[in-house]
Amino acid sequence: MSSPRTGARTYGVALRAMLILTLVLGVAYPAVVTGIGQVALPVQANGSPVRAGEEIVGSALIGQSFSDTEGNPLPEWFQPRPSAAGEGYDAAGSSGSNLGPENPDLVGLIADRKAQIAAFDGVDQDSIPADALTASSSGLDPHISPDYALLQVPRVARARSLPEPEVRRLVEATIQGRDLGYLGEPTVNVLVLNIALDDLEE
Repeated sequence: MSSPRTGARTYGVALRAMLILTLVLGVAYPAVVTGIGQVALPVQANGSPVRAGEEIVGSALIGQSFSDTEGNPLPEWFQPRPSAAGEGYDAAGSSGSNLGPENPDLVGLIADRKAQIAAFDGVDQDSIPADALTASSSGLDPHISPDYALLQVPRVARARSLPEPEVRRLVEATIQGRDLGYLGEPTVNVLVLNIALDDLEE
């Protein structure tokens, strides 16, 4: 049976270890990692903010809707892919629909989206790419395919009274290649593209 003195020594060692580990792992380590992030990758460490002039208007990592107060897409903006996160692009409710490809609800939803996009953009339904019809697994994907961006060019050009070739060149200039040259597919960040579109009119 241990003596009170041995027990006190054991508690003292445990307390000192807890305090040291708290300082090292809870204070020093996070401070060092944060400092390295701020110096080496300041944009990424601060959430990859996107600015329009001096104002932060969003993040390059999280999509957002370009619609009116009733949720109708605005023709003067490039539109993102659908989102199943909350009411749409809700970072607090990030998720996909979790519906399988043969689920009748998903099949019906895709058919509705296809008809809406065809009417909105004035295109044939067969020309609409898959990312225009399906939400990403996170519901927050800020990117669309170059095919979907280019499909929207005529509608955006008409809505803004801009030459279509000029808007097309803008889209082509904002296409991001594959990561490391071979991972994934080329993409277009919708928020970055729409900010560049506004700059085009100035």
